[in-house]
Amino acid sequence: MSFSKDHIFVGIQIFLFAIFLMDIKIIDLDFRMPVGGIVISIVGVVFLLLSILQLNKNLSPFPSPKKNGQLVQNGVYSLVRHPIYLGILIAGFGYSLFSGSLYRLMVTGCLFVLFHFKSEYEEAMLSDKFEEYKDYQDSTPKLIPFGRSRRKL
Repeated sequence: MSFSKDHIFVGIQIFLFAIFLMDIKIIDLDFRMPVGGIVISIVGVVFLLLSILQLNKNLSPFPSPKKNGQLVQNGVYSLVRHPIYLGILIAGFGYSLFSGSLYRLMVTGCLFVLFHFKSEYEEAMLSDKFEEYKDYQDSTPKLIPFGRSRRKL
């Protein structure tokens, strides 16, 4: 059985989600923020859920667009091109603060790096599939809302 890039990206993502759930004490730092962390996590989860609902039938765990998929550019997709990734990162960051876990913060950083490469791969395929994707790239930040550069992080 050969694995595609889609499977590799999703496999790494699942692995990172799994190790995020582990409570490994690397360094005991006293930066726990229970209230702020939970508020940030809730914002991330809400953003994630809105993104999933807006994708609707276009949702897939894989970065390759569905054969009969459509390009979604409204709602949270008008703020960033990859709001699901952003929601996951915000929720992970918030939960890291809530639990005071440097380990979870590091895993969230690894997810950020993964999402950078996964989105680069995804965007190459979206550009091939949707003629209007280049204009969307030029007008909408990739992952960080209100950023200066549209095509970059």
